[in-house]
Amino acid sequence: MNLIKDKDLPQRKTIRFYGYDYLQEGLYFVTICVKDKVCLFGNIDDDEMVLNEAGKMIKNQWLTLKKYFINIELHEYCIMPNHFHGIIQFTGNVQAFVGMPLVGTRRNMGNGQPQGIAPTTKNDKSLGDIIGAFKSITTNQYILGVKNYDWPSFRNKLWQRNYYEHIIRNDDSYQKITEYIHENPKYWQTDDYYI
Repeated sequence: MNLIKDKDLPQRKTIRFYGYDYLQEGLYFVTICVKDKVCLFGNIDDDEMVLNEAGKMIKNQWLTLKKYFINIELHEYCIMPNHFHGIIQFTGNVQAFVGMPLVGTRRNMGNGQPQGIAPTTKNDKSLGDIIGAFKSITTNQYILGVKNYDWPSFRNKLWQRNYYEHIIRNDDSYQKITEYIHENPKYWQTDDYYI
């Protein structure tokens, strides 16, 4: 039997800013894409995003992040048919509240295993930790929607493996990104994510 070792697999190049501390205070613009650019969250009608039930779930879970993480503020965001844009601000060391939904597990089915709450094992949370939690929680919620409400299914994973981020360094950058987020539905047919 020929086993492939990790060192033999192609290594993905990181898109993170080398040497930057993603635990520090600041504003971050993030884009998260549905795997294979499948449109699952609604559609654009007259230059406006019309959320379906899955899109409303994504919105709810984004707005709920503040409930789970200490020292974050959520700024502008936009849910598109197959991706999400948002600005998140760290106002201090970000920590997860004890009681945050356990990422990647199912509800207790009577097997006696602890479910639903994750103890905080590491105090400071990075941008990657928060986006990872958001992706995991929304994936679990989407799976429930597929099972219970006949939402369209997805292949293997709901979200692409990584996410795009941009460190917002000044007011001018913040204003341009905010405008981009607000205007995004108007330019859907010329968007890189349009299918």
